[in-house]
Amino acid sequence: MNHLQDFVVGLIDHHGYVGLYIAMAAGNIGAPVGAEVLVPLAGALVATGHLSNLWLVVAVAVAGELTGQTAAYAVGRYGGRPFVERFGKYVRFHSDQLDRVDGFFARYGTFAIFICRFVPVVRGIVGIPAGIARMALVPFYLWTLLGSIVFCGGLAILGHALGNHLSALLPQLHAWSHALLAALIVLVLAIAIVAYIRSRSPKS
Repeated sequence: MNHLQDFVVGLIDHHGYVGLYIAMAAGNIGAPVGAEVLVPLAGALVATGHLSNLWLVVAVAVAGELTGQTAAYAVGRYGGRPFVERFGKYVRFHSDQLDRVDGFFARYGTFAIFICRFVPVVRGIVGIPAGIARMALVPFYLWTLLGSIVFCGGLAILGHALGNHLSALLPQLHAWSHALLAALIVLVLAIAIVAYIRSRSPKS
């Protein structure tokens, strides 16, 4: 875990929900803060008595994500492609990635926002291309909210279940969380494909 990650973990441990909110918001405007580690840690802090309520952890984490994505959307909408080309490297986002995300939007529409909530790195900056595309705010916030609830809820419950064992298992947490996220992506895509096929089938 890098120094920034250590700092953010300490922020949550010492400042509780406020620290969690700040960390999640920062991670959603491009800061290299791994939510797949921080949210389970917050869940574990509930199990060990450092935080009071698991569902409050989920609510605060989701609120932080919505705040960060709002800022990212505003950057994309008002900064546009010139911002990505000039400053994208500071938030781990480049013009070639923007082209790929644009293609993703073209294929899946606004539902792509929901899918991106489960993709590491992309989930933290997807608001920028959504803003550049001037995506309507209602579907943007709806899919961001739903995806963040599933993502944060699942990881918080995982961390709470591991409890005191989380610190010993932390080196494996990245691999576990990525495997879980990959499984969720496959599930979401399967549901989307089935729904698309049914919508195209002739009605009797």
